[in-house]
Amino acid sequence: RTAPNVRPAVAEDVFYPCSDGRPMADNMWQADAIMMAAGDLRAAHPRALVAADILVYPEEGNNKNSIAPDVLVALGLGTHKRSSYFVWREGKPPDWVLEVASPSTQAKDRDLKRCRYAEMGVREYWLFDPKGNVYPQGTPPLQGFELVDGEYRALESRLVDGERVIRSEVLRLDVHVENELLRFRDVATGREVRHRPELDAAVERAEAQARQEKAQRKIAEARIAQLEAALRRSRGDHPP
Repeated sequence: RTAPNVRPAVAEDVFYPCSDGRPMADNMWQADAIMMAAGDLRAAHPRALVAADILVYPEEGNNKNSIAPDVLVALGLGTHKRSSYFVWREGKPPDWVLEVASPSTQAKDRDLKRCRYAEMGVREYWLFDPKGNVYPQGTPPLQGFELVDGEYRALESRLVDGERVIRSEVLRLDVHVENELLRFRDVATGREVRHRPELDAAVERAEAQARQEKAQRKIAEARIAQLEAALRRSRGDHPP
């Protein structure tokens, strides 16, 4: 679901379009969740292929058979850019895929795509509903599944400091929801994953807070000096 004017790739005299002509996202919640997840996953796995909204072709010679995960991760394949993901060229399917819910795609994500990812051999398949109002009532906004004997089995969640966390064994990341976004925690270090734009924003916020606190200290010091001077005057004291 990339821009429809992208030129197609050619393989063995078969044209493989780089786009299905559909938008990446239906709304800002979905778009932000996709892009932030992709950025954080690149930070967590800098040597892996992490791609958002790229067409995956599982079958050589069949340009009608394609699927576009919102985010995919393929470990060990390098980070060079691709127009599409050809399973037979890469030597394996993606290891991990994410579908972010929207009203127009949620049924397809939960049923058709689930079956196709299983047939393809994708090791983990994840679903995320940023607003928590798209999936049927009572369905958790975050769900992870692992492929076992050709079928997906739900990954167990646990509570950590009051947060519902699901572990991705494939990526070695703990995944949870925060402010309508997915957050990833490195299993080995216990550290939260943050990609560069978010780190820059965090530094900017910290610097702004430091400037504000410095200005407040100066105001407080000036006020104290004024009160001390007023106290000396009331006592008839003279400044040293």
